[in-house]
Amino acid sequence: MSFGALFDQFAREQLCEATGKRLEMLQKDLLAEKKMFQEVLWPAFRTFKGFTMQFEIVTFTGVSIYIDAFYEPLGIAFESEGFVAHAENITRDRFDFERHRVRTLTNKGYLYYPFTWDELSKRPDKCRTSLFELLGALGAVEGEELSLYEQKVIAYAAYINKPIYLKDVQDCLKRGEDVSRKVLKNLQAKHRIKPLRTGKQRVHAYVLTDELGNRRGRNIYNRL
Repeated sequence: MSFGALFDQFAREQLCEATGKRLEMLQKDLLAEKKMFQEVLWPAFRTFKGFTMQFEIVTFTGVSIYIDAFYEPLGIAFESEGFVAHAENITRDRFDFERHRVRTLTNKGYLYYPFTWDELSKRPDKCRTSLFELLGALGAVEGEELSLYEQKVIAYAAYINKPIYLKDVQDCLKRGEDVSRKVLKNLQAKHRIKPLRTGKQRVHAYVLTDELGNRRGRNIYNRL
């Protein structure tokens, strides 16, 4: 099943659970949310489990604010923001409210993690890398932990967004062939990467594990 079909299914499930203002917001085109999931969140988590779109948070003044995509296991509030709506045409009152919004998230112990539409369109690789760095810093791997070298290789593979070779790992880690090959073998054993081509005795290239239809829990940086 394609990403588009999976996202549409996820959006329908979110709609069925929603009421009131959240339902109204989920009935919009969700173009910004879909872009953020496709370019950053899906490559990192490989699942929609744990995410809530248009997540409602009530401020201490009783005002409801809504988060584009909230990841409950780690308490991360992901936002996809356009320049016109959030910068160019913003009023002073709206600017004040945006700051109040961020303070509310901080007070509740949530991580505010925004991306801009231009970043997602022009530099999605850098967005993915920054998220992998955050997840690595949070120690977001449960069960099988990744070493620092393994985290670096995963982040690098997400950054270049193409098959990764032994030479790439050597350049990334600044280590020799033996160490780099061991890191690749460990990542394959932990189901973080897989051979680009199956059935070959010698493996020359690897890609990040793509489990579009697999919900067994072997997802990169998934705490569920």
